[in-house]
Amino acid sequence: MNCNDYDAITFDVYGTLIDWEPAILATLGRWIKAKNVSIDDAALLESFDRARAHYQALSPARSYPRVLRSAYAYIADEYDLEIDSDERTKFGNSVGDWRPYPDSVKALARLREGYVLAALTNMDNASFAKSHALLGSCFDVVVTAERAGAYKPSLRHFVLGLTDLAERKIPPHRVLHVAQSLRADVRPANLLGQDVVWINREGRGLGHTGFGAELAAPMATFPTMESFVSEFLD
Repeated sequence: MNCNDYDAITFDVYGTLIDWEPAILATLGRWIKAKNVSIDDAALLESFDRARAHYQALSPARSYPRVLRSAYAYIADEYDLEIDSDERTKFGNSVGDWRPYPDSVKALARLREGYVLAALTNMDNASFAKSHALLGSCFDVVVTAERAGAYKPSLRHFVLGLTDLAERKIPPHRVLHVAQSLRADVRPANLLGQDVVWINREGRGLGHTGFGAELAAPMATFPTMESFVSEFLD
């Protein structure tokens, strides 16, 4: 992997740059605890992952706050729990509370000095804007699920992103994709013949299973954005 081979870097955002799993587990965990139900974090996260995948497939134009609210109801049905309407609403509106990983902002700032940066995200426009501000408003190109009319692993995000970059005179072979999700990002990038780096954050697992994730083949793997940027640029 040679940094001089690329002019642009595209990113999966949630899981790669935004540390969403702890926030999701904290909200769902409070609800489960209040109902005196014992469900470990791994099982709860798996339930959430099934729920969001279900609703994203069911309605590709559904906004992410609706996905979160629907996932809450899905989990309630799965474990036979009473829905707390206030908590469900808070969960749906929680995207802006999800914080970046400690290394994300600095890593992106370093990369932006030499590359066009793009975000390919399953978020809706309004919700992503909140996260984008937390990341330093660093992206020159943004493709959301709302814009694409689809959720990854649909290839529409990638095609739109590559088209936007081509309009900036950056051809596809000069674009590197960086992502945490094997299912939604690494495998689709493989199918398009794109170079792709996997950020495999310790203790994080959303996006590592289902829909061909087992076939994902990144060209390199790093445990953090900091380690990726250090090796890539240095």
